[in-house]
Amino acid sequence: MELELGRGKRARRAYGFDEVALVPGTVTINPDEIDVSFSLNGTTLGIPVLAAAMDGVVDTRFAAEMGRLGGLAVLNLDGVQTRYEDPSEVLGAIAQAPREDINVLLQKIYTAPVQDGLIGQRIEEIKGAGVPCAVSSTPNHAERRGPIVEEAGADVLVVQGTVLTARHVSKSYRQLSFRELTATLGIPVVVGNCVDYATALELMDTGIRGLLVGVGPGAACTTRAVLGVGVPQVTATSDCAAARDDHFRRSGDRVAIITDG
Repeated sequence: MELELGRGKRARRAYGFDEVALVPGTVTINPDEIDVSFSLNGTTLGIPVLAAAMDGVVDTRFAAEMGRLGGLAVLNLDGVQTRYEDPSEVLGAIAQAPREDINVLLQKIYTAPVQDGLIGQRIEEIKGAGVPCAVSSTPNHAERRGPIVEEAGADVLVVQGTVLTARHVSKSYRQLSFRELTATLGIPVVVGNCVDYATALELMDTGIRGLLVGVGPGAACTTRAVLGVGVPQVTATSDCAAARDDHFRRSGDRVAIITDG
């Protein structure tokens, strides 16, 4: 249903998870006979769950344990894990800091440079546990880090920003070409975040293997409130899934849709 916001401006109703429920189907099945595993370009997961690339969520031990349980945890290459030899000491300082001091402390902590040697070391620690390894980079570092993480043994590279598109415009720096990145690397590239059909379709045409759906849907997210940008998650997921289906019908190439929840 379309709504008129003003002269020449139209919108449509969008829905979040709390606003919908699933209608039971006509057939029930034994839960023990359900297979929820999925494969991402050869990396098979027992459960279709990814842990977010956040310093407060994923470290190498968490990634190893989640991998043993069948999921996939994404390690943030721009976080404390790759800036400090002993990140637990830094995380402890953050946890114990008074609320009024936390912003200054975080700014100080994240001024330390990311070390390429620690990138390889963290990947080796995860792979040493016998589980798949996924790492995340911001777009401005993805082209340089891609070969580094592939050589170190990573199974998946996630390129993630608040909002990503296949066509980024800038006069001050060279934009990242996802088409070139996917053609160069021998490991699958997952890209996010995206919330609409047209952008999803363009990103899939670049050769990515997975798409992260969601701008500000999580309980800890502030993007929509701060920036006023985003789409309720059920609608965003439905639109991106429709793009995936149309891309598959056109090319025979199925891209994984990974939706935040």
